[in-house]
Order: sequence, then structure tokens, then C-alpha cells
Amino acid sequence: MTLVERYEAEHWVIDAPDPLALIEHVMEARGLRQKDLATVIGSQPHASEVLNRRRPLSLAMIRALAAEWSLPADVLVREYELATP
Repeated sequence: MTLVERYEAEHWVIDAPDPLALIEHVMEARGLRQKDLATVIGSQPHASEVLNRRRPLSLAMIRALAAEWSLPADVLVREYELATP
């Protein structure tokens, strides 16, 4: 078993997902909608801007998502691309 785990760790590295990909996946898997995200992060406009990559997640949003939805904060704090204006 240890040999298999070591081989996979060396040859099949799986990077942590993009923070928004994680949020979108969790929302889809749990049947959540944008209004549910808005409830957690503060407002409907903020939820829309975050999902459309126009606003980055703030530390307060990350803390709220980690606490309310049990998402890993270490993934949410990763940098990700925002939409270009």
C-alpha cells in the first residue's frame, strides 16, 4: 500500500482546485444557488461579482465559507484569475 501511495504522489500529483471551481462544485453538489452564497458572504451583488470573477474573495468571505460550508480555507485563499474588464 505504501509503495502505491508513494508512486501516485510522485506521478499523479493532484493540485488543489481553483477557489471558484471549488465553490461552484460544492454549490452544484449540495443543490445551492447564488442566493445561498449571498447569505454566507454578505450580499447578492457580492455573490454575483465573485461568481463572475469580477471581485476576489475577501478574508471575511473566506472565513465565512470555511465556517458555514466547511470548505478548506487553504484552498479558498489561493490566488485565481479575475475576469478582465
